[in-house]
Amino acid sequence: MRDDVGLVGEDLHLGYHGKQVVDGASIRIAAGEVTALVGPNGSGKSTLLRALARLHHADAGSITFPDGSSAFDLSAKDFARRVTLLTQSRPTPSGVSVRDVVGYGRHPYRSRWRNDDPDGHRAIEDAMDVTGVAAMADRAVDELSGGELQRVWLATCLAQDTGVLLLDEPTTFLDLRYQVEILDLMRDLADDHQVGVGVVLHDLNQAAAVADRVALLDAGRVRSTGTPAEVLEAVALTETYGIQIDVRSDPHTGRLTTEPVGRHLKRLA
Repeated sequence: MRDDVGLVGEDLHLGYHGKQVVDGASIRIAAGEVTALVGPNGSGKSTLLRALARLHHADAGSITFPDGSSAFDLSAKDFARRVTLLTQSRPTPSGVSVRDVVGYGRHPYRSRWRNDDPDGHRAIEDAMDVTGVAAMADRAVDELSGGELQRVWLATCLAQDTGVLLLDEPTTFLDLRYQVEILDLMRDLADDHQVGVGVVLHDLNQAAAVADRVALLDAGRVRSTGTPAEVLEAVALTETYGIQIDVRSDPHTGRLTTEPVGRHLKRLA
């Protein structure tokens, strides 16, 4: 395994227009693991993820690879060969085929004046196969459903062929089938390809099911990190989200389940 696979953010301070939104956060995206960032809206999850992808300026702190090299010392192209980010939304090009959009992910490997990318065809075809969009390769992306388009954008990220994949709420707006497929794909990438996956999730049960490690953010700080069982704990979740959250573990599978308790919702048995 290469020693540059993975990503570590240390003591990151991030803000917008002079207002600090992330205060001294540290997080590690390890090779072969899925790390889920969870927390309420406004807790800094997406900002932290964007900072790891060098899309948000860090006022202080460091972002390094496990070999000790700094992410800030790399050119944009070299960094894009190591780390890619699937954002919450991207503009949909009109009249462009799925295959060509997936090909956008090969930009770090292509020269400025000619498409000198001998591995490009293989990477594009593999990415479409893995995400299940190969059958629609010649369709225009602006004709696709939301779920289909999300899988195309994920294929674009996979075609970039990086050791770190960052995903910002990838299951949002997808129906149940595609949510499960995206979660399964994250596990496949970590387990079978040793990709370090960092993902922002709103659904705590999805985080419990898919993640090796969870980072719970609260008001711009990382309140706790660890295994799902260590982090997704009733007291901490209740305090962080400001609503009673019950947590139980299935006695047969050991799988965690979380349930917010409202005025009209029964508590877990």
